[in-house]
Amino acid sequence: MIRASLFLAAAILGVATVHATDTDNYTHSIEQWRTGRIERLTAPDGWLSLIGLEWLQPGANRVGSAADNDIVLQAGPAHLGVVTLAADGGMRIVLDKDSGATIDGKSVAESVLVDDMHVAADATPTRVVFGSASFYVIDRDGRKGLRVKDSDAQAREHFLGIDAFPVDPSWRIEATWVPAQPGETLEMGSVIGTIDKFPVPGKLEFTRDGKHFEILPVIEEPGDAQYFIVFADRTSGKETYGAARFLYIDPPKDGKVVLDFNKAYNPPCAFTAFATCPLAPPENRLDLRVTAGEKNYRGSQH
Repeated sequence: MIRASLFLAAAILGVATVHATDTDNYTHSIEQWRTGRIERLTAPDGWLSLIGLEWLQPGANRVGSAADNDIVLQAGPAHLGVVTLAADGGMRIVLDKDSGATIDGKSVAESVLVDDMHVAADATPTRVVFGSASFYVIDRDGRKGLRVKDSDAQAREHFLGIDAFPVDPSWRIEATWVPAQPGETLEMGSVIGTIDKFPVPGKLEFTRDGKHFEILPVIEEPGDAQYFIVFADRTSGKETYGAARFLYIDPPKDGKVVLDFNKAYNPPCAFTAFATCPLAPPENRLDLRVTAGEKNYRGSQH
């Protein structure tokens, strides 16, 4: 009888040990993910390096750090050059002879500028580099702007770290996948007032605290390996960033999807005023306190 009791106790303890080990492994995996997240955010050309978003006007735009330019940069030579925006959306830069800048790593006097929406599949937009700073052109709903970065940016040098809710395995939810109808899309606004439509591959349905919830992922780019979710919840604007948080998921397997809110993270706009982040659409505003993932950034001033 005593032996049987000891065996039973050992069995119970064994189950508890396995469960604790699984929880420790899961917590460690989230901590590793957060480490990688911070490394990407704080990289020399990461989101914290942004120092400007300067919209181009039709015609010639004089660019440089001096006050007499049409676009005044926070870093770089007094007169960098002239960016001309043509009526058809084409762009060209002519560098000042004393700028010291390079274009895609080459010391050339002028070049066509290709923006981020018109590059070939595996290419990157034309990058103009001057000292520790650089810029390339972004296209947002037909508007062309210089996205300016500096590896010596104050936001990067004085980064305060990321606050997050404690890792909670209960927020790793197995959701049911409901395939979308062909051609279904989701409209998402942005902080700069644009509205974009994204393909919707399906719907996620899950239960929390006895209540039913639905959320829509989108396909950012054709061929992406993961789906993208932009959501808000009852912590938004309080403990967490008000506009939205982001989350990626793997495609469904056997009609199920892992929805891990411990990996919910802040958009670039939580750290800088120079990003063009999407806003949570009405369909993804959860009547639920998602107490997992990243919290508000302490250093935010916008």
